[in-house]
Amino acid sequence: MAQIFPERLNNLPLAVAAGAPLGLIGAVAFVWYFLSPWYTQVGYQPTQPVAYSHKLHAGDMEINCRYCHAAVETSAVASIPPTQVCMNCHQLAKKDSPLLQPIRDSATSNHPMEWVRVHELADYVFFNHASHVHAGVGCVECHGRVDQMEVVQQEKPLSMSWCLDCHRNPGPHLRPPDQVTNMRWAPSANHAELAAAMIAERNIKPPTDCWGCHR
Repeated sequence: MAQIFPERLNNLPLAVAAGAPLGLIGAVAFVWYFLSPWYTQVGYQPTQPVAYSHKLHAGDMEINCRYCHAAVETSAVASIPPTQVCMNCHQLAKKDSPLLQPIRDSATSNHPMEWVRVHELADYVFFNHASHVHAGVGCVECHGRVDQMEVVQQEKPLSMSWCLDCHRNPGPHLRPPDQVTNMRWAPSANHAELAAAMIAERNIKPPTDCWGCHR
């Protein structure tokens, strides 16, 4: 009887056995990266109703983050500025600019601006801005150099593992409380000693149990 399959196919099981682990590793690596927040969320940059430049306001003009995000030291949320905060300046500055017409319409109609949220956690995650600010975690640690962004984008993955990395070792992410909103601040050579002193003085013990963020 004639041979149906060529003899070289006898090596097929060996090739499959050798290639399967590599294929599995490749599949895991593909899912780990392309389905992770580093790929699906980092870089998210929605179009806003007004082309607001953080680079101009927070960077060039050095307006402190807390002027617009007034609740960041007292509340779980940083708060989005109401239209009146914009109008405090723009009643005089560029008051006739067509780019700011949505702001003027909002002020006239008392209908709030519908800004598109950039950094958004799942509903089952509890995050308190005030506790992080008072602990000495700088805005830049989670939001990146917003003062250099014409259009704000998500710089960090905000994933559970990313948060836990900081909670387990907060020292490198701490700074003097009066420098929390200073995005140009850079740690000194003795930063480890400074961080250790802050942790001891403020009794900083970030939770790593589930209930810390899932309440």
